[in-house]
Amino acid sequence: MAAMFRVLRSISRFDRRSQHTKSAVRREPGLGFSFELSEQQKEFQATARKFAREEIIPVAPEYDKTGEYPLPVIKRAWELGLMNSHIPESCGGLGLEILDSCLISEELAYGCTGIQTALEGNSLGQMPLIIAGNDEQQKKYLGRMIEEPLLCAYCVSEPGAGSDVAGLKTKAEKKGNEYVINGQKMWITNGGKADWYFLLARSDPNPKTPASKAFTGFIVEADTPGIHIGRKELNMGQRCSDTRGIVFEDVKVPKENVLIGEGAGFKIVMETFDKTRPEIAAGAVGLAQRALDEATKYALERKTFGKPLTEHQAISFLLAEMAMKVEVARLSYQRAAWEVDRGRRNTYYASIAKAFAADTANQLATDAVQIFGGNGFNTEYPVEKLMRDAKIYQIYEGTSQIQRLIIAREHIGKYNN
Repeated sequence: MAAMFRVLRSISRFDRRSQHTKSAVRREPGLGFSFELSEQQKEFQATARKFAREEIIPVAPEYDKTGEYPLPVIKRAWELGLMNSHIPESCGGLGLEILDSCLISEELAYGCTGIQTALEGNSLGQMPLIIAGNDEQQKKYLGRMIEEPLLCAYCVSEPGAGSDVAGLKTKAEKKGNEYVINGQKMWITNGGKADWYFLLARSDPNPKTPASKAFTGFIVEADTPGIHIGRKELNMGQRCSDTRGIVFEDVKVPKENVLIGEGAGFKIVMETFDKTRPEIAAGAVGLAQRALDEATKYALERKTFGKPLTEHQAISFLLAEMAMKVEVARLSYQRAAWEVDRGRRNTYYASIAKAFAADTANQLATDAVQIFGGNGFNTEYPVEKLMRDAKIYQIYEGTSQIQRLIIAREHIGKYNN
């Protein structure tokens, strides 16, 4: 492992040891709240920020133009310990909490959300194993990702079922000591680059079986016979991210690659979203902060009617609205992450963070283009890319409409109970 990764890992472990020597009263929830980051969190944040400014931003426009997969950037992020941050220490990883990783995600997304999504795809693919994998599964599949810069993917969405996870059609039929999987997955991030997949399939053919018992989660090696990887999709934004459809045709998976047991897949997926949606929100905040920064710098330099744009109330008030939304969106993902790191069910907060941050990213990117005027519509300036990149935040990992359904259900449930 690279020297920097060793340094960051040692910082992580030192911080954990020092926390255990402090009074337990400081760790108890409800006795106080602090917005101050730990020294470890500041170190990761600073490293990610430096990496984004110096190594992502300079190359992002070219990757956006060509759609080429940013493998050199990914390898460098791996060397610095800025990916795979959730992998447990027992597998050689940093074992960071969700909030720690959110801070990293925000900084990387500031540089380019296409590159950050490629990196984040690993966290999404790994999370089911971190939540539900046994020691053997974790060491085999997570351990190898510490040894070299490998990628994985999360195969859940299908052509006819995105947010409607219960509507998945991919089937897994048990035959002896293995399962035979048939079906098609769609919009799979890192689909053509992954070393292995987490895959959700219906293992109970009875349509009346509830979703909580009908689906099973599998670990599938990417080179298994019967896997057919589709072409790279040409998307509106986040163009360097590798997004593909994947067909599974009589793919045989050993029973040892089942997570927990047959029928546990749906629960694993829902728990995964509770942990990954705060990180998606953090990425959206990174984009929103970039839009605000670019718009503010431009407004300070651009003059109309004899004075800078910032001296026109219409623009200064717009910048104020943008700043308000960034701060609130940031607090929302931090609350969602804090809740799950305390071991609490955070579904309500995770959906609030994901929905609000996604809407904020889209609104701020649009506002930034407006402040840039005609220049904002031109590819020579950075904000048109932000506008294209932002849209997917309202779609992947549960649309903004699905988040509102969850929020409404959770909110109303408090009163019904």
